[in-house]
Amino acid sequence: MNDTIGPYSFEEFVKVVESFHGFQSPGVILGGVMVDYALEEMANGALVDAICETPACLPDAVQLLTPCTLGNGWLKVINLGLFALSLYEKRAGEGVRVFVDAEKLSNFREIWKWLFKLVPKSEQDQAALIAEIGQAGRSVLGMRHIQVKQQYLKKRSRGAISRCRTCGEPYPEMDGPVCRACQGGSPYV
Repeated sequence: MNDTIGPYSFEEFVKVVESFHGFQSPGVILGGVMVDYALEEMANGALVDAICETPACLPDAVQLLTPCTLGNGWLKVINLGLFALSLYEKRAGEGVRVFVDAEKLSNFREIWKWLFKLVPKSEQDQAALIAEIGQAGRSVLGMRHIQVKQQYLKKRSRGAISRCRTCGEPYPEMDGPVCRACQGGSPYV
């Protein structure tokens, strides 16, 4: 087990997660172990981007431990429904993908039950689960080297900005004659 996650001890990282995420999320804590593992494999000083394969928890771990955020566009969420993430050199696309390896979970029943949702969240022994994540560390993870497809390496420009003829708000012209909200894409009534 690696006793640190980024610049934090395991215990400090649990507190950082609670402060950032709102509670001691096992997904963010295990995600932190995953990010730390991936960072160790990347060349020092490499400019990295990240992909999370689930919108749940992993993006928060990436944002806590790297400069990659949803806001700066260096973090992409591609929802494949997998608890996996990748860090890669932003120009060449070479990097690593880290995932929870089910074959390595036989000695970690709490992680197994949590990952496969065998026990409702309200019935999980949160303290035991977090302790087991600390005990397991990287031993339950798999890693492989990856090459990101070229289409994901391109920085997308918002292009020209216009004022929507319907609502008057600024929006990317590439979205059409009016903003996407006025085209029916708004989540609001």
